[in-house]
Amino acid sequence: MTDPNIHRFASSVEDIPFPSGFTYPFHYTPHPLVQTAAHEVRAYLRTRPEWEEELKKGKMFGVLLIEDTEGYVGYLAAFSGNLDGSNLHRGFVPPVYDLLCPDGFFKQEESEISAINRRIELLETDEDYLHLQRTYQIGAEARRTILAKAKEEMKRAKLLREEKRKKGISPEEEAQLIKESQFQKAEYKRLEKRLKLQEEELKTSLSVFENQIQNLKHERKIRSAALQQKLFEQFRMLNAQGEEKDLCQIFHETPQGTPPAGAGECALPKLLQYAYQHNFHPLAMGEFWIGESPKEEIRHEGHFYPSCKNKCEPILKHMLIGLQVEPNPLAGRETKKKELEIVYEDEWLIVVNKPEGMLSTPGKLTTDSVYTRLHTLYPTATGPLIVHRLDMATSGLLLVAKTKEIHYALQKMFASRRIQKRYTAWLNGIVTTDEGIINLPICPDYDNRPYQMVHSEYGKPAVTRYKVLGRKDGKTRIAFYPLTGRTHQLRVHAAHPDGLNCPIIGDELYGKKADRLYLHASELSFEHPATGQLITFCKEAEF
Repeated sequence: MTDPNIHRFASSVEDIPFPSGFTYPFHYTPHPLVQTAAHEVRAYLRTRPEWEEELKKGKMFGVLLIEDTEGYVGYLAAFSGNLDGSNLHRGFVPPVYDLLCPDGFFKQEESEISAINRRIELLETDEDYLHLQRTYQIGAEARRTILAKAKEEMKRAKLLREEKRKKGISPEEEAQLIKESQFQKAEYKRLEKRLKLQEEELKTSLSVFENQIQNLKHERKIRSAALQQKLFEQFRMLNAQGEEKDLCQIFHETPQGTPPAGAGECALPKLLQYAYQHNFHPLAMGEFWIGESPKEEIRHEGHFYPSCKNKCEPILKHMLIGLQVEPNPLAGRETKKKELEIVYEDEWLIVVNKPEGMLSTPGKLTTDSVYTRLHTLYPTATGPLIVHRLDMATSGLLLVAKTKEIHYALQKMFASRRIQKRYTAWLNGIVTTDEGIINLPICPDYDNRPYQMVHSEYGKPAVTRYKVLGRKDGKTRIAFYPLTGRTHQLRVHAAHPDGLNCPIIGDELYGKKADRLYLHASELSFEHPATGQLITFCKEAEF
């Protein structure tokens, strides 16, 4: 292998079988060879102290297992974005397009746009412009005061004239009053015109600056859009069949229509592009995190993560054409053999014990669900059945309504927090406090669904009470009492550094994969909407 960017494995990997198909990048368990490659990249990064501070803040890296033109197997490495102010570092594949190249059109045009920004800033902070703004604001307030005073004087004069008319006046006196009224109205119009003229004079002086600023902002907008368009056109992405599409063509077929910022700069598109350009055959991939978790997202040092949806999914849909890609492991998950235990039933409602791996309602990739099963068992039920949902990976108690009226009543009870829930979980790590409350607002990560993120501005209130049930072998058994019902609330509150910083075992989104997600809805307690009786259902976890 003569290519300097192909890495040989430092340790013997002869006993590890090659992957049977290329990794499905949006849901995967990294192949052992990929894990070995990632371990070697992490070891190499520790030898670069000059990158330590930047890496500590967090960055995504990727490895691509490849077979070269001579039949040798090795791996390529890449980082998302840039590193240490550069896109080019020995041992890592280059970007699809190096927008940091000082002689490239991007840096040159960026310099021109920066010059426009400086001109805008100079105009907006010009002393004459600021003086005119203050003068105009003060004058506007003064004009309003003068006109308001003149109107009040006209009103008083009108009242006096009305009083004189009530006492009785001669025709000559009436004519004089009319003349007085006409004169005051004319005076007010002259005053209004004079003040308006003063305002227009100031506006004209201000417009000299404002027109320049608006023209520069318009020029900046046009040039920025043109630069972005030209930049996206430079990202000409290949696939395994040798077909090429630029980012504009790729995203034209998507709902967003245009590429988002940073598209094409993630690790996997870089790796695949380099492999195709050099006729290497991609065998498997993995993307992993180095450094601290971002404030809003949840990332753990050394953990592997799926490719992002917003930026990478449309690109990879094109780039993977021609490769034998493993099927989506979520498609066609076998749940038919799992039983749906009915814990309680009366003429109004049902409580079931949902097995892990079963959907609450039918999804895009599978129709088997709690709803599907119950609809078959109770074909005459008039209600929408499912009152609330559990994540597919979560097991436990699920409340079902047989009638529309009971469904509506139970949903209102959930909304007003009159249904108490308890979950049991095993966490990967030791929670040092025995009990407490987690209050972290949550909202969807729209760029990377189905992930949720903690966000102080856009997040909705999410509150969880917890109590530690036991600690063993570096793990914590815990009871969660959610006081709100946000998507992935318990998973995020457990994994986030500002929460418990201990992800639920088996959480593929916010932690590490295991044989299952160790989260179970153990208890429901509420007032029966038909009988008014307080009822509690308990089904403890079998883990």
